[in-house]
Amino acid sequence: MSNALVGTWIRRFLLEHIVGERNLALQTQASYRDALVLLLPFAAGLARKPVDRLDVEDLSPDAIRRFLAHLEEVRHCSIATRNHRLAAVHSLARFIALHSPEHVAWCSALHVVPFKKNRQAPGPLPRQIGNGRAQAGPEY
Repeated sequence: MSNALVGTWIRRFLLEHIVGERNLALQTQASYRDALVLLLPFAAGLARKPVDRLDVEDLSPDAIRRFLAHLEEVRHCSIATRNHRLAAVHSLARFIALHSPEHVAWCSALHVVPFKKNRQAPGPLPRQIGNGRAQAGPEY
């Protein structure tokens, strides 16, 4: 697999794919950008190289898992935020694999990194109304 600088791919991903091809909402564009703004310095620290010298392969499944753990443990992000960041990484990986067949195996390896289930407290139980049918929600 050839080493390709990830910066070139990220630029194309954000400008061509997210804005041009997919025309995602501005908030989604900002969310994807913010995920990469957090990921790149973290991955550069793991790889011990400057951000502008990161290769695609430096974003390994192990690096992504460590990044996600960092989001939860150090930055105190919720599981939903963690999963949003992972969705951005998965989307970037699909884009790179689509345009660079030599990176398909790398993309497949990244997609093994799972989303985390968000355990939410159960909502309020339905209450009975006069006719015996259940009505959802609390009584005000």
